Amino acid sequence: MEHIAVDIGASGGRLFSGKVISNGSGPYRPVKKIEISDVYRFDNRIIERDGQSLWDIDLLFHHIVRGLHEAFDRGCKRCTVGIDTWGVDYVLIDQSCNRVSDVFSYRDSRTRAAMDAFLNIIPREVIYSKTGIQFLRFNTIYQLYSHDQEVLKKTWKIMLIPDYLYFLFTGKCHNEVTNASTTQLLNLDQRDFDGDLLATLGIERGMFADLIKPGRYIGPVKPGLMQKYSLPECEFITVATHDTGSAVLGTPLSGDNSVYLSCGTWSLMGVENNSPVNSNDALRHNFTNEWGASGTYRFLKNLTGLWLVQGMKRALPNGIGYAALMKMAGNSRGFSFIINPNDESFMNPPDMIETIKKYCKETGQGAPDSEAELIRCILDSLSLSYRHTIEEIEHLTGRNISVINLTGGGVNNTLLCRLTSNVTGKRLLAGPVEATILGNLIMQMIASGEIADISEARAMIKESFDPVEYLPQKMADADDAFKRYKENILRR
Repeated sequence: MEHIAVDIGASGGRLFSGKVISNGSGPYRPVKKIEISDVYRFDNRIIERDGQSLWDIDLLFHHIVRGLHEAFDRGCKRCTVGIDTWGVDYVLIDQSCNRVSDVFSYRDSRTRAAMDAFLNIIPREVIYSKTGIQFLRFNTIYQLYSHDQEVLKKTWKIMLIPDYLYFLFTGKCHNEVTNASTTQLLNLDQRDFDGDLLATLGIERGMFADLIKPGRYIGPVKPGLMQKYSLPECEFITVATHDTGSAVLGTPLSGDNSVYLSCGTWSLMGVENNSPVNSNDALRHNFTNEWGASGTYRFLKNLTGLWLVQGMKRALPNGIGYAALMKMAGNSRGFSFIINPNDESFMNPPDMIETIKKYCKETGQGAPDSEAELIRCILDSLSLSYRHTIEEIEHLTGRNISVINLTGGGVNNTLLCRLTSNVTGKRLLAGPVEATILGNLIMQMIASGEIADISEARAMIKESFDPVEYLPQKMADADDAFKRYKENILRR
C-alpha cells in the first residue's frame, strides 16, 4: 500500500510518498524499513493585504491537488493521505460551507494586545491549570478574542488549517486533537473544549466539530475531485495534524535522557511525557503540554528558529545564498553579538536586519555591521537559547539530559548543529531531516495495519535513516556568553 504525506509549513509545503519495505533478513525475520520519495514541492508565504497578514488557503488546496495528480501520473492509483500543517490558525465557515472571513496568519498584528486583555478576565494561572498550554499572543484563543464578533455570529464551524483541508477533500468536519490543543482551549481533565473559556469568547461548543485522535479513517476523496483532477483513489486518514506532533512521532528518541529539537522556521524543544506538567513552576517557565498521539504530551517550549535567518535573507539586497552565508558565519568571531531570538520585536518586523541591529544597540553591544556578523549573531543566539531551554527542562522534569535529537531543516545547517552541541555540551544526533513526513506516514501505516505501534515505527525509522553525530567540543567564551545571555539579554 502506498501512503502520501502532505506537510505544509509557513514557508513551503511538500508531498512525499512512503511505503514499508523488507530489506534482507535479520536473525528471526525480515528487517522492515520505511522508504520515502519526494513527489511535489511548493512555496508558501504570508500575504500582506490592507495591513493584515493572511494565508492563501485556496492556493494550498490547489497545490495539494497538483501534488496528488503528480502521484497519479507516476503510477499511484490507490493510496492513503494524511495532512499536517502548523498550529493555531483557523478557518471560519457558514452553514453553506462558505468561508466567512479571510484566513489570518498567526503573525498578524491584531492580537498584539489581545492576550493581556483576555488575562484581565480570566487569570493566567486559571487558564494554565485548565489547558497546560504556554502563553503566546497568537494562540487561537486570543485570535478568536480579536476576531470581528459580527463575523463570528455568521460562523457555523471553526476548523484549524489541516482540518479544513481534510474537509475540502472529503466533506467531513472534525478537529484533530494534536492541533486542537494548540488553541489553548482544551481542558486537560475534561478532554474537551473548556466551557468557561468558550463562554468568555462568546462561542458555543457546537461551533467546533468532534475531537478525533490521530490514526482514524476520515473517508475517501470526493468522487468529483478525483475525476476532475485525475487523482488517485485516496483514503484520508488523520495523522498528528500539528507538524510538531508528526515531527516528534518521526523522531527516534534516545530514551528519557534525550530531548527533541524540531528545527525549522520555529524551534520546538522538549520531551515526550505520558502526563501533563501544568504546575505553577512550569507556568513560570512558560512551557506547553501539547497533546500527542497515543495519549502522550509534548512538554516543550516554542522557540524562534530559522525564521530569523529567513528574515535576514529577505532583507539582503544582493540575494546571497544560504551556503555562502553559513560559510561567512563560520569564519566570523563567535558571541560578538547576542540577541534573545524569542523577543517580540522579531515576530514579524518589516526589516529583520535593522531590527537585529537596533536590538544589539539597545543592549549596549554596538551593532553588527557585516552579513557574517549578523548571521553569526543569529546562530550563536539560537544555540544559547537551546542551552537555556535544556536547563529549564532538567529543572522541571528532573531528567539529566545528555542527547539532543535534532530533526527538520536545521539538520542541513552544519554550523548550527555544531554550535548547538558545543554550547550545550550535549551529544547531538542530527536526523532524520524528514521527521515530520515520517511521523505523518507512520500514523497512516499504523492505521492501515502495516506497523503495529509507535514503538515499532520508531525502531524502523532508526533502521532506515542514519543520523549525523556531533560530539561537544570545548568552545572559548561559550560559558561567558551564556552568562551574558541569562543576566543581560533575557532580562532586557
